[in-house]
Amino acid sequence: MSELAMEPLVHNAWYVAAWSHEIDDGPLARRIMGEDVVLFRGGDGKAAALEDRCCHRGVPLSLGTTVETGIQCGYHGMVFDGSGACVDNPGEKTGSAFDVRAFPVVERQHIIWIWTGHPSQADESQIVDFPYHDMTDEWDFNYGRYDIHANYMFMIDNLMDLTHLGYVHGSTIGGDPEAHNDAELTTTRTERGAKYVRWMMASPPPPSFVKVAGFKGRVDRWQEFEFVAPSSVLQWGGGHDADTGGREDRNKDGGLAVRLFHHATPAGDSGFHYFFSTAVRRHAASSPAGAAFHQDILEAFLEDKLFIEAQQETISKYPERKLILREHDKAVAFSRQAIHQMQASEMSAAAE
Repeated sequence: MSELAMEPLVHNAWYVAAWSHEIDDGPLARRIMGEDVVLFRGGDGKAAALEDRCCHRGVPLSLGTTVETGIQCGYHGMVFDGSGACVDNPGEKTGSAFDVRAFPVVERQHIIWIWTGHPSQADESQIVDFPYHDMTDEWDFNYGRYDIHANYMFMIDNLMDLTHLGYVHGSTIGGDPEAHNDAELTTTRTERGAKYVRWMMASPPPPSFVKVAGFKGRVDRWQEFEFVAPSSVLQWGGGHDADTGGREDRNKDGGLAVRLFHHATPAGDSGFHYFFSTAVRRHAASSPAGAAFHQDILEAFLEDKLFIEAQQETISKYPERKLILREHDKAVAFSRQAIHQMQASEMSAAAE
């Protein structure tokens, strides 16, 4: 099978705009889905997102400051609340003519979600649920973000086929390439994307596993990934000493268990914000184990960034040329098909 590499953007969907802590200290400018957005907290502490453009003279609102009633433009002092309404027009009356565009926003589980499509279709039930961000006693997360200059689906492709790990991430999370190529793989189509589980029985532990969990010999290692269209991937992985019952009970004591949340929010057609969080079960985020694993992830994801941006550069020269799918790419194919369904639904609704 083959397919075109670049995917058009799906606008009627929820995307991660920021981690909650990113707007605690003031306004944050971010380009999301081709829109210039300013994120901030008003005096009530609620997250809000407006077009990053003052209606008066077109100055970015992100150059302003937060005040009790909203965000104040740094140029002439106009203030806008979270709904985009102008609530203070210094020396003059306010009115709807001075309002700015606002975007639906929901904050939960340490994530600020934004909807850049038609506001009437913003269904909060479609927001991806990742309750582990709130389970800090067992899963205490570190948070990260990289700007990557490529189409967002290249990251989804990367996460939904892990045979690259042994080649790209040999010094950290990768491990033996042949063990990855020979992994026992079960892939299923889901209502909103795809899910797979990989087992590498009695395989050499990757350097990160040795560093964090102190493995001395071979391990039974699993990787469970679920793609939820259009942009989220939920990861649960780990390993136990080989032949100690880890496959029968992944939650048993000992060994290593990790959870990661991945999300690729398009900035535009050829750039995205890669949000990721990492946790090691029963280790604080700042503990030696939690910090060491996150540091290895930071290094590994920079390696992904290198390959994905190089991929984008090459594909941009010949965008009409198709990519080939291998047998390992079943989850990639299911994920692309889920995106195509969302694109078709959006086009159908626009035509009505």
